[in-house]
Amino acid sequence: MGRSDPPQWGMAREERVPVGGRRSAGLLPYRLRGAHIEVLLGHMGGPFWSRRGAGAWTIPKGEYGPDETPLAAARREFAEELGMPVPKGRCVPLGIVRQAGGKEVTAWAVQAELDPASMVPGTFTLEWPPRSGVLQEFPELDRVRWLSVEEARRLVVRAQSAFVDRLVAMVTNSGPAADSASSSTPGPAGSGSFDGG
Repeated sequence: MGRSDPPQWGMAREERVPVGGRRSAGLLPYRLRGAHIEVLLGHMGGPFWSRRGAGAWTIPKGEYGPDETPLAAARREFAEELGMPVPKGRCVPLGIVRQAGGKEVTAWAVQAELDPASMVPGTFTLEWPPRSGVLQEFPELDRVRWLSVEEARRLVVRAQSAFVDRLVAMVTNSGPAADSASSSTPGPAGSGSFDGG
């Protein structure tokens, strides 16, 4: 495959929209630091995730319906969850993973330079404590960070670690030296210990 023809994993093309079930789409921003890759991930907001580390980080993503393409949803959700403009770089498909709760997540990689301090997170409303009748507002993502490949693999929702592996393989095959800890490319679907939103 040439530089303009990245490897394909799962159903990443616009015309192949999954039918039925919960589905999300998101962007995985990345940047190169010498011979190393860093990825931008967000820590999920809300009381359930507040004290969790490993497995509580995710790509910026969100659900979409039949009237929206996955890539359009990924771009919309990026802007909504981070309060930042969508990166202008080319969006390269990373395919699909299926999380433990059954949600199907489609992702694209985009090379970008973003300042995590500029994030203005979107919010959601939740009754908290449960059955209290009190509604509270929480950030969709309470923080974002640039992470090394090793950190990302350790912290991200387990199924989404496949996106990190596919990104490493893509960058390695495209020419620039990738992270020295690159691994083999996984299959089209990952597995996880929980849904992760």
